[in-house]
Amino acid sequence: MLPMLRLYEDVFSNAAPEIGLPASPRMIFVVHGAMTIDGRNFRDGEAWHGEGETWLEPGAQGVTAWRFELVPGNAADGVITGTCVRSHLKLAASLATLPAGELLLRCDSVAFPSGGCAYLHQHQGPGIRCLIEGGIRIDTDGGSTAYGPGCAWFESGPEPVFAQAAADRPTRFIRVMILPRARIGKSSIAYLNEADEAKPKSQTYKLFADAPIARPAENL
Repeated sequence: MLPMLRLYEDVFSNAAPEIGLPASPRMIFVVHGAMTIDGRNFRDGEAWHGEGETWLEPGAQGVTAWRFELVPGNAADGVITGTCVRSHLKLAASLATLPAGELLLRCDSVAFPSGGCAYLHQHQGPGIRCLIEGGIRIDTDGGSTAYGPGCAWFESGPEPVFAQAAADRPTRFIRVMILPRARIGKSSIAYLNEADEAKPKSQTYKLFADAPIARPAENL
């Protein structure tokens, strides 16, 4: 079975107990509120990443967080259960297009001004995106899909994509990709049309982490 990238939304009230998660390459983005992760405090718009066993504790007002995890294809369900916790799987994708060789977990956000776009492009590895504000249309594989805040989608990497942000408001999404380790600190995007290379680009990036990770096992 192929490895999987999964995205969960976890909502903890302030009364939720400390919760432990098993070791796995993971990124947690705080959408709203505050939480302590392995003894460090994180608030709105901040992100944590790591690979080991992880402990989560909500802040005084509770927290909503997006949790991205790279797991074996036969991994147990990662939904968190317990008192004062609501957790659900937003999206899971089998990774048939993992790059060869050593790997990198990239966690970042991508922002567009009103009406901005990303010209037809590819990436060097697969990943999940989740929209945090605005609106975006993704054109790929012969179809178009419009996403609003809280919606998640998967991009395989090699499949060409055109992205059109909403015309009337800024747009931003959170992204986790699995890339070749040689891309540490470097862009993963490649434009398909030569004319687009020289055009001004409207999107801007905020990098949370470029973390080398072990290659996940493929289960039979």
